Amino acid sequence: MPYTRRSFLQTLAMAGAAIPLRSMGFPAAEWEIHGFSKPFQFKWMDFSMLCETFAAAGLNGVDYTVRPEGHVTPDKVAQDLPKAVAAAHKAGISAKLMTTAILYADDPATAPVLQAAAAEGIQYYRMGWYEYEKGKPLQESLRNRGKQLKALAELNRKYNVKAAYQNHSGLRIGAAVWDLHEMIKEVDPAWAGVQYDIRHATVEGANSWPLGLQLISPHINTIVIKDVRWTKQNGKYVLENVPLGEGMVDFKAYFKKIKELNIKAPISLHLEYPLISTAEESLSASQKQKIVQDKLKKDVDTLRGLLAAM
Repeated sequence: MPYTRRSFLQTLAMAGAAIPLRSMGFPAAEWEIHGFSKPFQFKWMDFSMLCETFAAAGLNGVDYTVRPEGHVTPDKVAQDLPKAVAAAHKAGISAKLMTTAILYADDPATAPVLQAAAAEGIQYYRMGWYEYEKGKPLQESLRNRGKQLKALAELNRKYNVKAAYQNHSGLRIGAAVWDLHEMIKEVDPAWAGVQYDIRHATVEGANSWPLGLQLISPHINTIVIKDVRWTKQNGKYVLENVPLGEGMVDFKAYFKKIKELNIKAPISLHLEYPLISTAEESLSASQKQKIVQDKLKKDVDTLRGLLAAM
């Protein structure tokens, strides 16, 4: 059966007692860890069950997807976002982060999402990703996108929320991180910053990521944590998302660098690997909830252990 609120608190207490925390740099207990809701968009899991699962796994909050095909869609944000946030608060966790597809201040869908977020106390939102403009020099694209980001920052000021642009592997702006710095360097960091993703930074710069991290560090306002490894499938190497500690991300070196640069920001924990197998689909909702909760708690415990060792 799904947990009661009392059992949630008992689970959290036991989890906290089992993890040794040290007062070096930023104590592990001071880091806010929020769960990214995308991997949990199951038809059998509503807002309440999602937040109960997150609370029982030891998370501090939820990072809701508020975008097309997300937990909350932009066309229903005024009705559904308050319900989503209320479910988080009822479970004893926060809802300070959200993930959106927002790119432009003048998009008719942007202001209503930001207004709804501000009303619910959401402080940070991840943006969508800018493409390089076809037929234009890269530097010109970066200047143009920088202007668009500045306009978005001004709108953020109005609603008292902060944008976060994620560095994502691939060919869009931000994959190399240095281009992201070029785009964002003149934007007010109080209203638009970077959601730094070490997984994607490792994919794009296995050895050089510390340089990009140092360059972009003054703009970082949120952090993404997840792990990945290269694997061979049908004769080709592809990326496979895996639980924390089972991939190629050097978290020990990463958190050492985070400490050196004095970076402290809310963390969004992503579980991008499969949570429910095909064989498990026929199980009851409560049984599936337990399966995904155990996987989530394992990553939460691993992350808190890494933070404690900083």
